[in-house]
Amino acid sequence: MGSLGTALLNSLDIGLLLFVIAVGLSIVFGVLNVINFAHGALYMLGAYLAYTCIAGLGMPFWLTLLVAPLCVAALAVVIDRLMLRFIYQREVTDSLLLTFALMLILNESVRLIWGTGIHIIDPPDLLKGTLALPGGVTYPIYSLFVISVGLVSVCGLWLLFNKTRIGKIMRAAALDREMAQVLCINTRLVITGVFAFGAWLAAVGGVVAAPMRAIDPGMGDKIIIESFIVVVIGGLGSFPGALLGAVVLGLIHGLGGRFFPEVNLVLPFLGMAVVLLLKPQGLMGKGASS
Repeated sequence: MGSLGTALLNSLDIGLLLFVIAVGLSIVFGVLNVINFAHGALYMLGAYLAYTCIAGLGMPFWLTLLVAPLCVAALAVVIDRLMLRFIYQREVTDSLLLTFALMLILNESVRLIWGTGIHIIDPPDLLKGTLALPGGVTYPIYSLFVISVGLVSVCGLWLLFNKTRIGKIMRAAALDREMAQVLCINTRLVITGVFAFGAWLAAVGGVVAAPMRAIDPGMGDKIIIESFIVVVIGGLGSFPGALLGAVVLGLIHGLGGRFFPEVNLVLPFLGMAVVLLLKPQGLMGKGASS
C-alpha cells in the first residue's frame, strides 16, 4: 500500500505540474487560435531565470517565483508586438512555423547566455526534507508543495474564467472576436494579455520545476512534447481538458514508472494514440468556454 500511495502521489505531482505548464498552451490556442511551439522554450527560460536569480543574484526562492515569470511575461509582450500580431488572422500553420522558429531562437539564446552545461538549484530550506504521511508513505515536502501549486492553479483558473469579468472577456474574444470589438472590448489588448498570461504560466512551471529537475538547454524540447500530449488527450483549447489530460499523463508516468518501467517511455504515446483513434478532438474537445 505504501508503494501504491507513493506512486499515486508521484502521479499527482507530475500531472499537476504538467497542468500548470500545458494549460497556458491550451489557453493561447483556445483564445488566439495559435499553436505556440515556443511554449517549452518559455518554460525553460523561467527555469534559467530562476537559476540566475537564486544562484547568481542571491534572491530568495519566493521572490524568484514572483520575478522570473513576470520577466518571461514581459518578453512575451515584446514577442507579441514585434512578431505574432502579424499572423493572428492567418492559418494555424503559419503560427506553428513562426513559433517553431522562435523556439529555435530562444534555445540558441539560452545556450549563448548560460552555456550547454547542467545547472541545479536547491529548494528553499522550508521545503527541504520529507514528511511522513498516513499509510506508511514518506514523501518529499517540495513535491507536496508542487501538488499544492497545481491545486491552487486549478482553482484560480476556474475562478478566473467563470467568476471574473476578465475571464468573461477572454471567453468572448475566443468565441467571436468581431462581436467583442463591437461591444467595445479592446481585443488587441486581450490578445497580448492572453499570450503573456500563457507565457507566465509556462515560466511559473519552470521555476517550480527547477529544484526538481536538472536545468539544461534540452528541457524545453522535452516539456513541449509532454504538453502537446496533455492537450491532445484532453482536447486542444479546453481548460478542463488540460486538467484531465495532465492527470491522465501523470498517472501514466507515475504508475507506469513504478510498475512498468521497461515500457514507461512509450506509454504516453500509446495513450495519446488510443485517444486519437477513439476521439480525435480529445476527451473534452475544444472549447474556450469550458
